[in-house]
Amino acid sequence: MRDLAFIGFLVTLFGLGFRRPFIFVLAYVYIDIVSPQRITYYLLNSVPISAIAAGLAMLSWLVADGKNDTRFAPRQALILLLLLYCGITTRTADFPIEAAGKWEWVWKNLAFAAFLPLTLRTKLRIEALLLFIVLSASSIIIVGGIKTLASGGGYGELNLMVANNSGLYESSIISAVAISLIPVILWFARHGTIYPPSRLVWLFCGALVFACLLIPVGTSARTGLLCIALLAALMLREVKRRMLYLAALGLAGMVAIPFLPSAFSERMGTIKTYQADESASTRIAVWKWTWDYVKDHPFGGGFDAYLQNRIRYDTVQVAGEGANRTVQRSLTVDKSRAYHSSYFEVLGEQGYFGLAIWLLINAIGVVRMEVLRRRYREGEFAWAGSLAGALQHAHLIYLLGGAFVGIAFQSFLYMVIGAQIGLDTYLSRRRSETAWRPMRRERPALAKN
Repeated sequence: MRDLAFIGFLVTLFGLGFRRPFIFVLAYVYIDIVSPQRITYYLLNSVPISAIAAGLAMLSWLVADGKNDTRFAPRQALILLLLLYCGITTRTADFPIEAAGKWEWVWKNLAFAAFLPLTLRTKLRIEALLLFIVLSASSIIIVGGIKTLASGGGYGELNLMVANNSGLYESSIISAVAISLIPVILWFARHGTIYPPSRLVWLFCGALVFACLLIPVGTSARTGLLCIALLAALMLREVKRRMLYLAALGLAGMVAIPFLPSAFSERMGTIKTYQADESASTRIAVWKWTWDYVKDHPFGGGFDAYLQNRIRYDTVQVAGEGANRTVQRSLTVDKSRAYHSSYFEVLGEQGYFGLAIWLLINAIGVVRMEVLRRRYREGEFAWAGSLAGALQHAHLIYLLGGAFVGIAFQSFLYMVIGAQIGLDTYLSRRRSETAWRPMRRERPALAKN
């Protein structure tokens, strides 16, 4: 029944897409985020529905969509350059078979990110794209929030619909994405037009924000706690009464602490004592190995180059207090440990040049959104200035989460970047339209008799 339900949904969506080409873009967003082929049992497991949706989106745009006001932004060129460079490093990778496996989904995410802004010609399309991103991710987040309230969760124990520790179903990734979505959700509550602001909309958005905040608790992901801290700091830019906001924030924290599960509190406590935590010690050792590796391989080792690492690190265990305090050090040897950082992931796999391109793509996005946020504070396009701020905050939170988990090539990042480029080019078109006025020669007044 689950297979048939998803097939019926996809057939309906694709049927609508032949009348409205942008539907295929939204179908791809849903399929790529939720990955229904992982949830179903038999029929969709072997069908590349994500690739089919992407192909139909591009084909329908070429054949049926308008292109009169289409613009190609410099960041799209950078994304294509990164795509080309990753293709070259894949052919020369240290582990060709493993690199080819990752390349199969990375090239799709990069190619679609370069294509996506071409379809975002109207405000409705930009809003529909972000709405589908939020609702698609919320199908995972709401389930995680309910399970957290029911069981309290725990590190590696919260099952998000499927027993698959990849994509948005991985604890640290879904924690970073969930907190990243909160600024966009709040924007919909204030400025949405598909579902105009109302009590019901505010109620749903508030409940969804609460579910997003529960995800780091249920997964016990330390990355999520850091993302929440950054979100709280960024919100200071938006609130009018900052002292009241800080007081409410402190009060909410004091009220929430007694209700937090012990597994979450113990896991968060390891942030201060990272040397006693094997996971944190491994990260630092892998980062050191990656830095040394790139000194000898400046163009990187291709995807999954971490498989060749051999690391040694010390862990420190402290027991007791005062005169009974004891410190035990132990040496651990490990191999083939993942980067656990987007920045070191790109550095190790694509070298200095690849990291420079990736950082430039992200930095331009953050800067451009700040420009738009300040330019459109008031007036007809105040919604756009607010949206630019929301997308900037989502981007920054994701980049912070990426410092501790390898999500440099995840599709969510490139959907956010595509939305940023689409908003930027849309506002550029509208600004040029309002600035242009036809030159008319004034007729001389007729002389009176």
